[in-house]
Parts: sequence; C-alpha cells; structure tokens
Amino acid sequence: MAEEKDPTSIPLSQASEDPEDPIKSPPASPNSSTRKACCYFLQSWVSKKFMTGCVVLFPVAVTFFVTWWFIQFVDGFFSPLYEQLGIDIFGLGFVTSLVFVFLVGVFVSSWLGATVFWIGEWVIKRMPFVRHLYSASKQISSAVSPDQNTTAFKEVAIIRHPRVGEYAFGFITSSVTLQTDEGDEELCSVFVPTNHLYIGDVLLVNANDVIRPNMSIREGIEIIVSGGMTMPQRISHVARVARQSERIPLNRIK
Repeated sequence: MAEEKDPTSIPLSQASEDPEDPIKSPPASPNSSTRKACCYFLQSWVSKKFMTGCVVLFPVAVTFFVTWWFIQFVDGFFSPLYEQLGIDIFGLGFVTSLVFVFLVGVFVSSWLGATVFWIGEWVIKRMPFVRHLYSASKQISSAVSPDQNTTAFKEVAIIRHPRVGEYAFGFITSSVTLQTDEGDEELCSVFVPTNHLYIGDVLLVNANDVIRPNMSIREGIEIIVSGGMTMPQRISHVARVARQSERIPLNRIK
C-alpha cells in the first residue's frame, strides 16, 4: 500500500523560508514606502498642530474659567439679597461687591475705620488657630499693598544660596546691625520662599553680598508664583539705598 501523506506536513524547502526575514522577504514597492512616508508626515503634522492648539487655548480656558468662577463667587455675596427684593440681574451682585470693597477701603483709611479695624484685628489675634492664618495672610497682602509699612517686603533680592554658583530669589524684609567684638556688621533679613510665597526661610546676609535687581515687589511675586516662568531675560543691578528706619540693632555677642 502506498504511504499516506500527512496533510499537515510542510516541505523542508517551504519551512526554511521565513516571511519576516528581511533578507529573504521580497523588497517593498516604492509606492508602499511613499504611502508610509506620507502617513508619517501627516500624523506628525496633525499632532504638532493639535498640540499648538492646546498650548494656545489652555491659558485662555484657564483664564476664562477662573474669571467666571470669581465672578460667580463674588456675585454670590449679594445675589441672595437682590433675589429677596425680586431683582434678578446677573452681575449686579458682582458690581455691588466691588463697590462694597471700595467703600471698605475708604472707611479703613479714615481714623474711625482704622480704630474699628484695629479692634477687630485685636479680637482675631486672641483666637488660638485663626490668628496664625490671619497673620500669614496679612503678611502676604501687605507685600502688595499700596500703603507699604514696616512689615511688608522692602526690595527684591538675589543672594548666593545654597552653594557657590547658585542663586536664590527672595525679598528683603529688614536690615539688622550685628554687633560683635570685631565691629558692627550690617545684615539684611532676606525671606526666600520655598513653597510658593507663604512658606520660606529667613536668611541673614551681609548687605554687600545682596544683589538688588531692578524690579518691583509685584514683579518678584509674579516670578515666585509662576515658578520662574515670568523671569526677564536680563536683570540689571541697582544701587543700594540705605534706610536707617529699617535697621534693628542686636545685642552685643560675647
């Protein structure tokens, strides 16, 4: 009887051929290579333009969202009052809130308003937990306040910290006269933010080692909050201005 052939058997010549072998596989046609190149170029172009659109629209969307949330938040203070009066006009509560803030500023600028504000501040500072939040927020607000006082940031400063060749961005809060046996040394109290603006380190640096850039306090705060993205390309050094009222003499160190 004739031997039956196994239908699943594959000749040795066919088994040795590997279709994925680039040497033995037939060369790709020029049309296929052109299509692949066109597809790759089109995919790259679409991805690039899509990311460009995201980069352009992201700050617009964030600005619109924050502005809309702020308007609704401020409008919510006086909107219930107008609803009780039967007045339903969107934005009226927001305008009323702005007028209220303006009137508060005018009132606090007067002698009577300053006295009432001092009494309220005295009560808040006697509260166990609230006083810490109030003190921190007041220091931040006083830094950008148009009425600068002794607790606000004085100047923007750049110091060499933490190692040689590295610089840190900070704010001068006061000047200190350190009295030693070798003589008096004038130091600057520099606040270096480590977590946005409300947490940081206070460093005493020699006044001659402090670099005072030509920028305002608000520009310095913008640089800190933005993570350095608003840093100007060129920073110039300004002359130092001595302020006798900001110096705090320390006791003599033995």
